Parts: sequence; C-alpha cells; structure tokens
Amino acid sequence: MGSVVKRVFTREFKLSVARQLVSGEKRISQICREHGLCESVVRRWKLQYESSGESAWTENAQPRVVTTEGIDEATTLASRVKELEAALGRAHLEIEFLKLALEKKPLPLVKGSK
Repeated sequence: MGSVVKRVFTREFKLSVARQLVSGEKRISQICREHGLCESVVRRWKLQYESSGESAWTENAQPRVVTTEGIDEATTLASRVKELEAALGRAHLEIEFLKLALEKKPLPLVKGSK
C-alpha cells in the first residue's frame, strides 16, 4: 500500500488563496482544481483569513471578531446536522420496527363455521 503524504503549504500560499477567494477573483472550485486542494481545506483557510486577516498563520495571530456571515453559516450548518441526525434516528427506529414486524408470524386466519 502507498503511504499518505501530508502536504504542507507556506503562509504566503495560504494568503494568496484566501485573498483570491475573499476578493472574488476566483471561486473555490476553480482554486481546488488549479492546485489539487480539498474544498474543506480552502474553506478553512478562508475562514482563518477572515478571522485573522493578514496576520493569519503567524505565531502571534490573534483572531478578529467573527462576522455575522460566519456565524450564520455555522448556525445553518449546525441546524442542518441536527435535522439529518433526527432523520437518521427516525429511519433507524422505523427499520427496527419493521424488522420486529417481519419476525412475528402472522396469525392463522379463522374460518367461519358452515
């Protein structure tokens, strides 16, 4: 089996990617294709840049106040996760109920007397 190689990116590269996203110069999908990056990594870099600005990825980087847009997105995602977990729970209960119903043998039909 091949080993997984963890790529390490320079601060300048991350800043460049984040600046392109924030300025609207490029979309996430475009950057991911060009550099072979995972979308979640690029989104995280963007959030880090938005919270710390030009001091992002330095040893003494202090996060700035998170914008309401970031909070709204996080709230929306958390809400979606709760909805999906609830749906999964309901589906699991339904499956268990149906399994139990299939295990029970049907009652014999009682025929009326002639």
